Amino acid sequence: MSSGRRSYFGGKYKILSEGEIKEIHESTMKVLWEVGFEVNYPPALELLEKNGAKVDLDLKRAYIPRDLVSRCIKQAPGEFTFYGLGQDREIILGGTRVHFGTGGTALNVLALDRKKRKSTARDIADIASLVDKLEYVDFFIVPVYPHDAPVDKVDINRFFPAFLHSPKPVMGGVYSHEGLKEVVEIASAIAGGMEQLQRRPFVGFITSIVSPLKFDRLYAQLLMEVASMGLPLATSTAPTAGATAPITLAGTLVQQNAEALMGVILSQLVNPGTPVLYSAVPSTMDLRTMSFLMGSVESGLMNAAISQIAYYYRIPSYITVGTTDSKIPDAQAAHESATTCLLAALAGGNFIHEAAGLLEGAMTASYAQYIIDNDIIGGCLRALRGVEINDDTLAVDVIAAVGPGGNFLAEPHTVKYMRTESFFPRVSDRRSYQAWEAAGGKDSWTTAEEIAQRILGGEHQHYVGAELEKEIRSNHKGLLEL
Repeated sequence: MSSGRRSYFGGKYKILSEGEIKEIHESTMKVLWEVGFEVNYPPALELLEKNGAKVDLDLKRAYIPRDLVSRCIKQAPGEFTFYGLGQDREIILGGTRVHFGTGGTALNVLALDRKKRKSTARDIADIASLVDKLEYVDFFIVPVYPHDAPVDKVDINRFFPAFLHSPKPVMGGVYSHEGLKEVVEIASAIAGGMEQLQRRPFVGFITSIVSPLKFDRLYAQLLMEVASMGLPLATSTAPTAGATAPITLAGTLVQQNAEALMGVILSQLVNPGTPVLYSAVPSTMDLRTMSFLMGSVESGLMNAAISQIAYYYRIPSYITVGTTDSKIPDAQAAHESATTCLLAALAGGNFIHEAAGLLEGAMTASYAQYIIDNDIIGGCLRALRGVEINDDTLAVDVIAAVGPGGNFLAEPHTVKYMRTESFFPRVSDRRSYQAWEAAGGKDSWTTAEEIAQRILGGEHQHYVGAELEKEIRSNHKGLLEL
């Protein structure tokens, strides 16, 4: 199948041994069977009981036997294709293939005037247009909340701007049954019908599991509805070590595994073969300040481990790195994003979300940070390429031709590889101090803002035709004009 860019594979960094993965698995089986899972949606409880779970109706708790877990893992696809509205923008999820994308439901944006404000539907459209031009970002999870939309029309005003301006696979959370129904109707209209949407899905949905070990009523219902349609599904679970999960990383991984597997189990019981992601948003907290942390190195370590665990089950992974706890695009933002992204990429994370644009623990989206993070992701992908070893790259003949004391600048071999051997970031300044100073002495934040301004000042491509857009707007009142 064709692809918009080369394929990148991780999996060489293994933070867990095979024995340690099995220990986590066995501990998880014990939790699911002996501790159980709270399920506050009666149809879900009934479905679990029908398929062999032990159910306590008074506690609204399901106890999951080992054989049910194994059966549902086997039914989940080990690989699936997630399409986009643009040509050759599909991504294949599974194995150790690595794809980075956006994420979050940030409530604020840090605009190009460096002022923080509440996010709008216009921001969704603008960020989608910006990300369209970022070559290392493969998918678009709707990143902000549209405060200007009516409460009962938030879902369509999150997804429709994304459909209009993103050629890449689109995913996001929904807030209501009615909102999900409307978004699917719009996506079906764009695809040419529900059957075509199911055959080449360009939209997926994120539901939530509450840590520790709980399905609430709404999100269990939404999970089952998405699964029944056979569309890509993430069942996001977000344990925080020390708060909603054990303080130890190992303990959080056990609980995280139980929660992620419950998303797999319920989706496969509803519709075997549903393209579900083993979904993880683990985090830590600073017990000195009680602050929730997204950018800690421990979060990166857990996501690397989760990538291995998902691969052990042969289920594509949805993991969360790249978000920083910094409030502005500064050195903290860069090193937290780079560290966690690199760990996850080397481990072989498949659908690495929240990897671009987010500050303040995912509370704020920054236009400049999207540009900086695109560079960080590009560097991670270059690391995945590694060192290519063959007769030509070993260059023995070239070394012999140049000889002692010579230089390689004018060699055809240098010309052949000069654009492909090294990664060239957009933001990083590699000139001398004098040249940098003469050009204005701009820092990375300023440079990134200028790049973002140029992109947003250019032509914004529409991926839904004008007539179809008009028809959709007439059928779905409440869509904001952008």
